[in-house]
Amino acid sequence: MPDEKTLSPIATLDETRQFMRRRLHGIVPESDIDAKAQTVQAINQLKREKNAVILGHNYMEPALYSTVTDHVGDSLQLSVIAARTDADIIVFCGVWFMGETAKILNPQKTVLVPSKEAGCSLAEGITADDIRTLKKRFPEAVVVSYVNTYADAKTESDYCCTSGNADKVLSTLIAAGHRRILFLPDRYLAANTAAKMGIPFLPSEAEASAFEAVPGDQPLVIGWHGTCEVHELFTPEQVDAIRSEHPETVILAHPECPPEVMAKVDISGSTKAMVDYIRDVEAPSYTLLTETAMSDNLAVEFPHRNILRLTNLRCKHMNYITLEDTLEGLQKLQYKVELAPEVIEKALLPIQRMIAIR
Repeated sequence: MPDEKTLSPIATLDETRQFMRRRLHGIVPESDIDAKAQTVQAINQLKREKNAVILGHNYMEPALYSTVTDHVGDSLQLSVIAARTDADIIVFCGVWFMGETAKILNPQKTVLVPSKEAGCSLAEGITADDIRTLKKRFPEAVVVSYVNTYADAKTESDYCCTSGNADKVLSTLIAAGHRRILFLPDRYLAANTAAKMGIPFLPSEAEASAFEAVPGDQPLVIGWHGTCEVHELFTPEQVDAIRSEHPETVILAHPECPPEVMAKVDISGSTKAMVDYIRDVEAPSYTLLTETAMSDNLAVEFPHRNILRLTNLRCKHMNYITLEDTLEGLQKLQYKVELAPEVIEKALLPIQRMIAIR
C-alpha cells in the first residue's frame, strides 16, 4: 500500500482511493474522493509515461495538492525546482505567470498550465509600458518586480523577488549603493517590506514634495497601486474577532495583506514561512490569513497541528486549476506557455537574480 504521504505512480485505482481517504479524511468529502480517484490515478500514470513533472502551488485544492504533485511550495521554491528539472514536460498547477517563469527558465521544455483562465490580479495590474513610464519619472531607481508579474513586465525589471526573499533583495540592493527602489506592483507587499526594514515608503503617485523630503543618501521604496484581490480583503476587525474567539491561536498573515492587518498579527511571512513556522513551532493552534486552500493543505500535511480554518477567501484564479483540467492538459498537451525568444532573454536575468538571493 502507498505510504502515509506519498502515492505511488503505479498505484491501482483501489490503492489510490484508499490513500486519498486516509490522507484527505476530514478535508475532502468521501463522495468527492471516490469521484476523483480515477482522475488521480490517470494523471499519475500519464505523467510517468510522458516524463512530466507536476509543480503545485500552496493554493491548489487539497485533492490535487496532496495526490498528483511531485513538488509543492511557493513561487520561489517552485522556480528553483523548475530551473533544475530533468522532465520533458512541466505542468505548473498554479496561475499563468508561474508557468511563464518556468518557461523562461526552461525555454526548450514544454510548459503547461492546466487552465488558460488562471490569471492574477497583481500580474494584470502592471504592464511593461507602466514600468517604462515609471523609469522615466524615477531614472535613478532600480526596478524590483514581484514574481507575480507577467513576462513583459519582467523584461523591464532589474530584479525579481518573491514575498519570501523581498527583504533580502532590497538589502542586497541597498548594500550595493542603490537608494531609490521601485518595488512593483503590490503596494502592500512593498509597504510591509519597507516597514519591516525601517525604510521609508511612498506610493508612486505621491506629491513630488514627498519624494524631495527624503534625502538622496537615504534608501526609499517607491510602490505601485496593485493589490492581491484575496489578501486585500482581510481586515483588522477580522483579526480582532479571531483574537476574541481564539485568544490562544497564533495568527500568521501573508505580507500582501494591508499594513493595518499586519500590525495586529503574530507572524508575517510568505507561504513557505508559514509552512516552516507550523512545522517547527508548537502552539495551541494556528490561523492563516491567506488563500483558504492553504489552511486545508497544511491541515493535511501536519495532522498533529491544530490549524483553525476560519477564513474562506478562495482565489478564483487558483480555483480554475482542477484535477480534471490537469489530466486533460497532459492528454492534449494544452495549454502551452509560449513566449518570444527576446522576451525570454530579457526576463531571464531578473529571475536568475531572484533565485540567487535566497
